[in-house]
Amino acid sequence: MNDFFKLKENKTTLYTEIIAGITTFFTMAYIIFVNPAILSLNPGMPWFGIFAATILASAFGTIFMALFANAPFALAPGMGANAFFTFVICKQMGFSWQEALFIVTICGLFIILITVTELRKMIVKAIPGFLKDSISGGIGLFIAYIGFKNASFFKFLSESGNYCLLDNGGIIANSAIVPSLASFNNPHALLGLAGLIIMSLLVIKKVKGSIFIGIVATILIGVPMGIVDLSNVKLFDFHSLRSLKDVAFAAFSAEGVGSLFSDWNKIILTVVATLALLLSVTFDAIGTFIGTGRVSGIFDTEEEKSLANKKGISSKFEKALFSDGIAAAVSGLFGTSSVTTYVESAAGISAGGRTGLTSLVVAILFLLCLPFASLFSVVPPEATAPALIIVGVLMMSSVMKINWSNLEESIPAFLTISIMAFAFNISYGIAAGFIFHCIIKLAQGKIKEVRPILSGAALLFLINFIIIAIRG
Repeated sequence: MNDFFKLKENKTTLYTEIIAGITTFFTMAYIIFVNPAILSLNPGMPWFGIFAATILASAFGTIFMALFANAPFALAPGMGANAFFTFVICKQMGFSWQEALFIVTICGLFIILITVTELRKMIVKAIPGFLKDSISGGIGLFIAYIGFKNASFFKFLSESGNYCLLDNGGIIANSAIVPSLASFNNPHALLGLAGLIIMSLLVIKKVKGSIFIGIVATILIGVPMGIVDLSNVKLFDFHSLRSLKDVAFAAFSAEGVGSLFSDWNKIILTVVATLALLLSVTFDAIGTFIGTGRVSGIFDTEEEKSLANKKGISSKFEKALFSDGIAAAVSGLFGTSSVTTYVESAAGISAGGRTGLTSLVVAILFLLCLPFASLFSVVPPEATAPALIIVGVLMMSSVMKINWSNLEESIPAFLTISIMAFAFNISYGIAAGFIFHCIIKLAQGKIKEVRPILSGAALLFLINFIIIAIRG
């Protein structure tokens, strides 16, 4: 164990690595509740199958990180990526969840490609830092909005008008629908509020595993309130593993890739969806590695520079990115949204984790959750909603890096963030930022400062908007 993970060389011990792994797990275990809650909003996508896919994909990616990169990072379906999967790719772009899983797989393959070729250097350098920060902040606001809705904090007031009922149960209206704060006179809103207060206090007090503890506390409060029903809970229930067959490899079914390429009208949308997901997952991982690795000394400055200047996979940084790409590609095969490196890994690193042994402990703890699907299935949305709000708060911290006094940066950044939230569409926010960045640079005669990849992406987004306008 010491020789394989090089514990002495990394100035750590077996005990420290185990504690670090436990710490990381409890800070990110909320994904076991939240990911099935978000993905199961897609009609026909089974909660239990997603539950098993979430655990297995997380364990696979984290084990690969442990054994190949020997880095203390844990992986799971990304917050933001799962929302993009459900609310943008499926609900707004009109893809089936099987088709969306294939898009996830394509995205993962591209992440692997850009990790081992010159493309990674071009992409890393193409996106200005303020746009990366605004995308992270916008996704944070988007996720928090979902949390507010799931916590029953909002009610929606509609003016009189004409309405059209969609096949998926949605409604298109030509009248204004305005969100307002709900009256806290129903148990669901009160439970959500209690959960948010508890979780906020735990996070502020820097209690390890605060999000996970907050979810559990909210669930327990929901029992006497009659919202959580534990009467049918079964321990050691392997129903989730039996349901895995309903989502695993669905990407390659007739409803997945078979349907996707039978409709040529979806090709441009597929490219746009893949690109948007690629940007989100890629830069989330890079930001996590640099942010945590630099402070802790896991990655030194030379390893960071190798990302843009060297080919192949040589340093620990490169191996960690490659592991992240493998996990992203395999996640679609398991039947879940894109798996990526979690920023919550910083909790384990702060507890002393320095090697892949920390990651291995996290993976084992994920697998131990498999027999408890029945218990997790009773978790109400009001219990996981505060976690979405808190994660949104944490992601919004990235906007502090934007130079708001410089309108060249602040206009595209503001449009990215605000359109993501107000239009309830992550890809539209990214499109707005890219397009306006290019327009501003073009008007100032500085278009040469825009990398070809970014201007090409902006052009693809623009073509997509034109197609939507023509279709009416």
